[in-house]
Amino acid sequence: MSTPITDSLASLDLLDLDSMLDADDRLLRDTIRRFAADQLRPHIAEWFEAGTLPARDLALEFGKLGVLGMHLEGYGCAGAKPSQYALACIEIEAVDSGLRSLVSVQGSLAMYAIYAYGSEEQKREWLPRMARGEAIGCFGLTEADAGSDPGSMRTYARRDGADWILHGSKMWITNGSIADVAVVWARTDEGISGFLVEKATPGFTASDVHHKISLRASVTSELSLDEVRLPASAQLPLAKGLRAPLACLTEARFGIVNGVVGSARDALASTLEYANSRVQFGRPISGFQLTQRKLAELAVSVQTMQLVARRLCELKDAHQIQPHQISLGKFANVRSALEVCREARSILGGSGITTEYPALRHAVNLETVYTYEGTHEVHTLVLGERLTGISAYR
Repeated sequence: MSTPITDSLASLDLLDLDSMLDADDRLLRDTIRRFAADQLRPHIAEWFEAGTLPARDLALEFGKLGVLGMHLEGYGCAGAKPSQYALACIEIEAVDSGLRSLVSVQGSLAMYAIYAYGSEEQKREWLPRMARGEAIGCFGLTEADAGSDPGSMRTYARRDGADWILHGSKMWITNGSIADVAVVWARTDEGISGFLVEKATPGFTASDVHHKISLRASVTSELSLDEVRLPASAQLPLAKGLRAPLACLTEARFGIVNGVVGSARDALASTLEYANSRVQFGRPISGFQLTQRKLAELAVSVQTMQLVARRLCELKDAHQIQPHQISLGKFANVRSALEVCREARSILGGSGITTEYPALRHAVNLETVYTYEGTHEVHTLVLGERLTGISAYR
């Protein structure tokens, strides 16, 4: 089922937040929204059901659209404001979280790691191609036994003359099996460091994770590094310690905070359309008090999410944002988006369990978003430490 593009969304904007966008922002938003409506939305139910995604073709289209690494400057990147990147995340995730994951892992994890910590040669080699979608990247931090505690990773790198030898594995890696370059984090004698591993490197393999219930329209992989030999030039020279990959995650979480607004908004918009057309007991179900209460609560939740995201955009644009503020955004917005999608499904009744309507697909995807790039529990502890001054991780 197609969701109305503009008119129905305007009716959800009870606080008239759209009026806060300037002409350039609105043009960008509408361009991406039309692309999503024409190129993504007609196919997403099929991709989700089949558990597949034409990721390489889509990367090229996203590259033409200019959204890959769009918030980075130079090297073929658009140099857009963070708040403009946020608009892109919202419109893409309004179709599916898996699509936004493709974009944000490419731009805010793989490209950002190279941009922030790479050498000039590494930036020139990879960033222009990645911005065009001609090369795809992934970010290898999580391991099967090291998720919320990445400092306990077992992947290690040892020196062998001028080279590095990497051994270990990474799990739950978006874009892994289609990536041309993997940003892999490993323990060394000097601490945790990052390395660029090209897909054809001997000893490096990537295999897809199958039987997924969530994020089915996304490539999820396991990376294996079996005594992978890399030249010294493959190391990210400015990445010193665990702080570097955690900074990359903070960068990517900003996209999540905004993206999930799109999934919740889409669930509400499609459900409201259904409620206005579904007739029971001689009237549209939207005319019943219980349904109107649900719709009102959902609309308020979505607007509150938008306010949280908008404030974080202001801080990010002003270069004043702090990691705990990103944690607050992920804690609040992902939880709210999941609740919105679940309640929207209840209004849809039996129709809500099919892919004809997006609410349950969004909810299933958000179960992954709730966990990845910092679990809900971890962000709880980040906020707890900020409030009390006491770390409760151990």
